Amino acid sequence: MSLNIPASVYRDSTPPDLTEEQEKLKKELYDKIPARRKKFIDKIGYENWDPFPKPNDPMEIRKDISKRTTQELIREFLQTRNEDSPQSNAYRQGALELALGIINKDEKFLGYFDFAVWYYRLLEKEGYMHDGELTKTNN
Repeated sequence: MSLNIPASVYRDSTPPDLTEEQEKLKKELYDKIPARRKKFIDKIGYENWDPFPKPNDPMEIRKDISKRTTQELIREFLQTRNEDSPQSNAYRQGALELALGIINKDEKFLGYFDFAVWYYRLLEKEGYMHDGELTKTNN
């Protein structure tokens, strides 16, 4: 019994288009396959089975508008931090999550970013920031 399997089950959504030589090799492979595996092939249909699938496309490496990867951004960011500034695992994890969220254009992280920039400018405007450091305290 052969089922009609749509082409979308294939990696690139196209049914196999094999040469005469590949068809011969396909038959030889099928004949050597254990019966248990043949059941799967018979279920999708011998004609739909492609023993020579095309490889997946390589993973896209995402970069921000400055053409930096997340790793590059985090490394540069952490290198600019003063020795006195926080460097705990939680701090680093937060920076990494924000970098990933921004590069992936995740709305939640874009909101974090926009608020942080707005808040920084507000503190700067009100005289609480000088050279990127808080100068006054609320106490």
